Amino acid sequence: MNSISSKCENSSVLVIDDEPGMRAALRANFLRYGWHVETASGVRDAARAVELTSFDLVVSDIHMRDGDGFEVMCSIQKNSPTTAVILLTAFGSVPEAVESMRSGAFDYLTKPVSFDQLQAAALRVMLRMSEKSCPINPPKVLSDSEAANSGIVGRSPLLLQALQRARAAASTDADILVEAESGTGKELLAKFIHQASDRSRKPFIAVNCAAVPEHLLESELFGHAKGAFTGASAAKAGKFELADGGTLLLDEIGEMPLSLQPKLLRILQEREFERLGETRSIHVNIRVIATTNASLASMVEQGRFRSDLYYRLNVIPLSLPALRYRSEDIPTLARFFAERFALETKGTVPTLNPSFIERLQAHNWPGNIRELSNFMRRVLSLNREAMIDAACFDKEFQPVRVAPAPPSALPTAGTPIAVLERVHLENTLALVNGNRTHAAEMLGISLRTMRNKIREYGLPPRRYA
Repeated sequence: MNSISSKCENSSVLVIDDEPGMRAALRANFLRYGWHVETASGVRDAARAVELTSFDLVVSDIHMRDGDGFEVMCSIQKNSPTTAVILLTAFGSVPEAVESMRSGAFDYLTKPVSFDQLQAAALRVMLRMSEKSCPINPPKVLSDSEAANSGIVGRSPLLLQALQRARAAASTDADILVEAESGTGKELLAKFIHQASDRSRKPFIAVNCAAVPEHLLESELFGHAKGAFTGASAAKAGKFELADGGTLLLDEIGEMPLSLQPKLLRILQEREFERLGETRSIHVNIRVIATTNASLASMVEQGRFRSDLYYRLNVIPLSLPALRYRSEDIPTLARFFAERFALETKGTVPTLNPSFIERLQAHNWPGNIRELSNFMRRVLSLNREAMIDAACFDKEFQPVRVAPAPPSALPTAGTPIAVLERVHLENTLALVNGNRTHAAEMLGISLRTMRNKIREYGLPPRRYA
């Protein structure tokens, strides 16, 4: 008998599903691993079973003919609070995942699910029960306010696959690297992982490596002693120290200067560091989640990122699909943003005409969810009709078009490179209404380089967001 079977031998499980074939298959597989198995064909049948018997584990379908798995969970929490629950559904969605785990489910799996995957979740139940004699209190995925405003919305297979992988990663303490395009929701995914982990009651601290000036980033991350440098009038704890026990998000990790990367590597390996101006080592217990919209592997090849740091960060690689690969989620996202905007403005939620939805789905949204969110806000702010249709889309949509310069505007031979660069930079910023992030992406440079160029050429920084 293998190690998994030995952990589960003599444990009891109630399998609830209104499909006889699924019920029989799950029963046979649980028996194979040494479980004591009972089955129920629906909500009422399950309610009677849990009143008569206390189970270590309940595995329940969510959608059944006489009710749903949430009713079963309420009955279990009333009659047997030490029983863990795993919910299964063929209609997976992020809101359902949030609701199930917030209501007390130990895990949430989307059909079709392999029995190995289900057994691994069951094993986690047994391991946790062996460590604690108190009722199992699985970590919440998202708080009520975060669930309402998370922006992790959709039902597409690619998104659900990414979230299921993230949820699996959350059960470990491994560091995580999220590589995905700008605007896909990388920070939201990091928060999802934190809230789904055992660290959910501890701090979630985020730092944008591109937003902090390079000469201040070391102090921001590691803290400093009083008098460590000019202006350090008091000691200050850094982000690593503040995140102790919880999760530290290093957003835009590709922007971290090469000079700081060895120190970050040491922290990842040893989980200790010193504040600037101090020799005393500080030990921290944290999980690091790093995010980037660039390929760190390519940056390693170009000598812009340390290979050893890349391999140390890339313990569990995750990603999020671009919106163009999950267009089936666009109607749900559009309604989500419409409802959120109506809530913010205390207005009514307009009807989104199918013609408007078709226009949204026909666009590839290079800025992903962030671009869609901003576009919905613009449309709803400037069109207060009860019905938003294709005409509203056509009126407000402003595709980025780069018109060729007229012959008279072409640079003449001998024009200094610096002059050309400044003109090109100003034109690109004007094209994206001063958005430095979008301009940097179009020019293929980092946000830090963009800020440096704005400063170098004396462009007014307040004009550019």
